[in-house]
Amino acid sequence: MDISRFDETVLGRLTPDPLQFAFTGKTTAHAGRGGRPILDPGQQQAMFTGLLAGEPEPGRARCLYLHIPFCRVRCTFCSFFQYAASPAWIDNYLQQLWREMEAKAATHWAQAAPFDAVYVGGGTPTDMTAAQIAELGRRLRQLFPLRADCEITLEGRLNGFNDDKYEAALNSGFNRFSFGVQSFDSQVRRAAKRLDEREAVLERLSQLSRGNQAPIIVDLLFGLPFQDEACWQRDIADFLDSGAHGVDLYQLIEMQGTPMARLVGQGKQPPPAATPLKARLYGYGAQALEAAGLQRLSSCHWARDSRERSRYNALAKTCADVLPLGAGAGGVINGVSVMQQRELQAYQTACEAGEWPLAMMMAPAPHFRRDGLLKSAFDKGLLDGRHWRQQGQPELFDILRPLLSIWHERGLLTLSAEQAELTLAGRFWNVNLAQGALQALSPAHAASMPPAHFQPKENNHVTH
Repeated sequence: MDISRFDETVLGRLTPDPLQFAFTGKTTAHAGRGGRPILDPGQQQAMFTGLLAGEPEPGRARCLYLHIPFCRVRCTFCSFFQYAASPAWIDNYLQQLWREMEAKAATHWAQAAPFDAVYVGGGTPTDMTAAQIAELGRRLRQLFPLRADCEITLEGRLNGFNDDKYEAALNSGFNRFSFGVQSFDSQVRRAAKRLDEREAVLERLSQLSRGNQAPIIVDLLFGLPFQDEACWQRDIADFLDSGAHGVDLYQLIEMQGTPMARLVGQGKQPPPAATPLKARLYGYGAQALEAAGLQRLSSCHWARDSRERSRYNALAKTCADVLPLGAGAGGVINGVSVMQQRELQAYQTACEAGEWPLAMMMAPAPHFRRDGLLKSAFDKGLLDGRHWRQQGQPELFDILRPLLSIWHERGLLTLSAEQAELTLAGRFWNVNLAQGALQALSPAHAASMPPAHFQPKENNHVTH
């Protein structure tokens, strides 16, 4: 590998403080290289029908992702808001969703092997009624083959998630709950258009966690306006005091067109944190959580006990197949990436016509299995050459070694004969590193790579 062809955007900077200054910034939430777009709608329909008529690849983990595209309130940082949570709209949408679920569940591919994890995201799925949540859980378990220990996650917000909804979800099979708290601080929450003050959020979160009926997970976002270091330290302390079973620490990625961008541009809010402050916030959070005894499952996720596996998030970042359901859902089957129609009318029209509600498809990237293996390793924080050999990539670690050596010198990882473990700084910059590795393995260097033929092992328990 010719390292001289890369600049600091791949190699990072040589700096005494790599946590804050190794790179200029993080511009994307996930690393990746796409394949060739399939533009013809007829070809998309035929290809997707063929995928669902075929056999799943032996040993590959399988997930379901189901999207509920409704929110009562749009958070200022959100670029994914689609529709207000109107009861009539949700009810009509679910009728179309049932139709899509039945059509996909009837395919050979869906029934040929059990699913390892299910994630119901949004949007705000907890804006559904208790009866709708119960019906969704019932249909998922009735229509699709799920492993006995399948992780079934319901995402949402604590506001409005009453005991009736919680019991309906538990009784219909949901066994994990992920709540987007983002921050406990009342000022930060109000500025971000989050519902409820700190005390109400903590009380409900603690109540659900004490019940101990299922893992309760919290998402915290660092870098928000008004969120200084003292505020973030209180956020981490509040999470620890809540008793919740797991936490994700996500960096705010500023995206154009969000309400936050407009408010900052109008001078009505201070700008979000600059990258060095975000790095310090991440560093404090990671170290405080581990000092409190939580186990790090990935670069951004920690668990209080072994019940929290974060299985869907781990598998979806690898070569797992993900079957998408619902408007705006994305997935991948055999390396073919799929994005479904986001607009409700287009989604409904396709479902009523008996067509797959496809908006975009991408043919597999040339080395999608290898790339998935790499992205998973950087997410976990451990690159293991022995594991890669077992997965059909015997030369990958040695090919990357010149790049890994540079990152070792720059404080982003520690390098041994057959392993590279990300440092705290490397974990903060893990997406930049993953993207850099993918760029280094671009077609200009691909001729030196062995054919991609790895078969991922079946994941019955993912702990990173």
